Formats: sequence, structure tokens, C-alpha cells
Amino acid sequence: MLVIGLIREGKIPADNRVALTPGQCKWLQKNIPDLKIRVQQSPNRCFTDQEYIDAGIEVTEDLSDCSILLGIKEVPVNMLIPNKTYLFFSHTKKKQPYNQALLHAMMDQNITLVDYECLEHTDGQRIIGFGFFAGIVGAHNGILCYGNRTGAYHLNRVVEVKDYRELIHTYFGLKLPNIKIAVTGSGRVAHGILEIMNLMDVQEVEPDEYLNRSFTYPVYVHLKGSDLYRHKINRTYQRDHFHHHPEEYECIFKQYCADTDILMNGIYWDHHIPRLFEMDDLRAADFRIQTIADITDDKGGSVPCNLGDGSIEDPVYGVDRSSFEKTAPYLSNSIDVMAVGNLPNELPRDASKYFGEQLIKYVLEDIRKGGSETIDRATILAKGKLTAHFDYLADYAAH
Repeated sequence: MLVIGLIREGKIPADNRVALTPGQCKWLQKNIPDLKIRVQQSPNRCFTDQEYIDAGIEVTEDLSDCSILLGIKEVPVNMLIPNKTYLFFSHTKKKQPYNQALLHAMMDQNITLVDYECLEHTDGQRIIGFGFFAGIVGAHNGILCYGNRTGAYHLNRVVEVKDYRELIHTYFGLKLPNIKIAVTGSGRVAHGILEIMNLMDVQEVEPDEYLNRSFTYPVYVHLKGSDLYRHKINRTYQRDHFHHHPEEYECIFKQYCADTDILMNGIYWDHHIPRLFEMDDLRAADFRIQTIADITDDKGGSVPCNLGDGSIEDPVYGVDRSSFEKTAPYLSNSIDVMAVGNLPNELPRDASKYFGEQLIKYVLEDIRKGGSETIDRATILAKGKLTAHFDYLADYAAH
């Protein structure tokens, strides 16, 4: 009998998403023999304890007899149960200093850690994540923010609706001005942004049209890797080469700054990848961007004027174009930045359902059968020891 436990989220502020919804738990227990699911009591989940009980799932405080424990965010050290297999977003694979103590604690407690972020298809595409709904909420917030700045229209907050279906209904009758929106990225986040562009009836145009024409209706341009980067010497873009040698490339986004009102940023970034623009560019007279939704949200990253996280309650701040200091939003000499690390929490029920579907489709079956190469490549710790795939963390993992 495989017993899976859904743990209570302990990180502060508490996350309200779940790895499996009540309906998904019910389906799993009904259709998979020798599988039982237990759910730890929680006051914060987007699905209540009663909803799990109504679905026939046991809700309990004690998960000690579960062999697999599923969470979302990092588990506080004092909530870890020794000798268990955990799946959650550990935020340790980049040697994040704030989670080093957590890794050490899991090593001391003989824990096996499978990190959702490291679950990948053979071509490197991530299997599981909340990026699509981050894109949905981030794009909505970016459009809302521009409306607040200009007074041209009004949108309500996503957190005020029950679910995604209700959100779509709020767009009926919305008429956007003749704005130009640049959307960057090609993964799940970008797909979420494009979904909102289509729902809001923003028309897609090609890069050359975007740069050389004015329009009498709102438009967006979708900029992928080949539109954003080129090799410094041979002026070409080759995706695999770029991902292995990003320092050999330059970013060519700056040409869009004079033609863009809103930037929706959905690209992956690390320290070797050139930024979309530099801070000094904010001072240029022809820098037209007024609103930036930095949905991938790297402080000082691909969007250098990301000065750190806002919150769901207070998602937007300004950045002064001259001093680069953080200001209140919507000031005449500032650019508005929407950067929030947990955007899917604004649509938690939909985001959880989407996440659970990927988990059931690609991960749980492998776990039930005793593992797979995909699971192995995402296992950072096996019974408290670093695996071969993550031996580069040896100095980070050293006590």
C-alpha cells in the first residue's frame, strides 16, 4: 500500500495552493489500487478540510505512516518528518543561501528530496509548474496597472473573483486604448500572458510591423529567443548554443523600448544571460515603457528596474527614471513595476487543479512503480545524501 500525504504549508506567509485537489484525490483513490491519500489539517488551503472529507479523503494531523509527502513551498525545518520522501519546490538547486539550513536538516534526517523544479522532459522542458497561471495573473495585473496609471479604463483585482471562469467574464465590454505591448518568452508563463492578450482582444503583430507602424487598436508582439538575442560575432541565434553559452550573445530588445507602452516579461534568466536593457536606458527621452509586469520576477535580472518583490496585497511600485529609487506607483517621472513571486495564489484553485493534472500525468505513476530516470534526475537527496546529478552542490551541502 502506497500512502501519500498532502502536508500543511508551513512557510510564512502561508501558501494556499495544493499539489492535489479533492477531486483529484478522489479519482486517484478510486482508480489506482493500493493507493491511499491522507491530507493534513490546514486553515489556509484554497480547498477546505471539509471539501477533502466530502470527497472521501481522510483529513488528519498525523502523517507519520505516509511514505510520500507532497507540498508546494519549502517545508520549515521543525515540520520535517525524518526518513520520508518529500516532493516540493525546495529552491536549493541554485545554492540559495536562505535554504541552506533546510538542505542540511533534510540530510541530517535521512530525507529523500524530489524537487518539482527539476522534473524535466528529455529535452529540458519542465514537466510541472505554476507558470501558466503566473502568466494569466501577471498579464492581468500589468493591464490593470496601466489603467490605473492612465485612467483610460478600470480593472478589478484577480483576487476578487472566485475562479478563472469568472475572471474571463470581467473582460466583457473592456475596451483598451491603442497601446503596444511587448511579450517576452516561450514557456508556460508566456502562454499564460498570450491567453490574456487573446481574451482582451489585443491583436498580435509581427516584430517589423510593431516597430514601424502605428495602430488604431491595441496590439502585442511576441518576442522569443531569436527575437531577443543574437551571437556577438556571427549575428545568429541557435537555441541550444545560447542556453550553453549565453555570455557569447547580446540582447537586441532595446530597439523595442521606444515603441512599447507595456512590457510583459516571461523569459527565463540567470546571471550569464544579458538583460533586456540597462538601468541607464530609463533616462533616455525615447524610453516609452510605462508599465512592466516582470512575471518571471528576478530582482535586478532581465528587467534591471525590478527592485524586489511586491506582494499580492500591494503588487505595484514605481521606479524613478532619474534616481532609480523606489517610489509610489503612478508618478509622472516613474516607471511602474509589478513583480510578485507568488502570482498563482490569486487563482489558487485553478492553479492547483492544473498542477495536480501534470503531477498525475507525468510523476505519480512513475513514483508508484518505484521511480524512473525522470524522477532520478530530479532527486536532489536520496536518504540524506546528495545524488550524482547534484554533486555540484557539495560545497553548499557541506556542514
